[in-house]
Amino acid sequence: MRNRTVPQPAMSFEYIMWMFTRISGLALLFLGGIGMVMAFAMGGRELLDLPTLVRWTFFPNPNHVVNSDIPDVTQGWANAYWQIMQIVIAFFGISHGFNGLRVVIEDYIGNTIWQPMLRGLIFLVWLFFMIMAVFVILAS
Repeated sequence: MRNRTVPQPAMSFEYIMWMFTRISGLALLFLGGIGMVMAFAMGGRELLDLPTLVRWTFFPNPNHVVNSDIPDVTQGWANAYWQIMQIVIAFFGISHGFNGLRVVIEDYIGNTIWQPMLRGLIFLVWLFFMIMAVFVILAS
């Protein structure tokens, strides 16, 4: 019977991404809560229906409240604060999802020559989605 060596905990890529997944999940919940509280504080409890409020909570876009009864959307809803919130939510959401995709794909392919190529492909697709998300947020 051989003794098994247990690897020492270190700051490896897998550990960092494991921590990021937990932190990004909590951040998404926290940012969603902030979005809902701010929507309520800005008149959402009287002027928004439930589907519009949920859309605003997780993707605070001024176009989501245009069709509601809010008289002036640009006054408090279309400003840099909400654009920054959108970019942060998009970053955490897209990164969280693509890290999960990376983990699932690596479970299937194992530690082969395809692993670095698929990581590169996933990174390029992640980068494309981030650029498109920022473009849509800043253009709206």
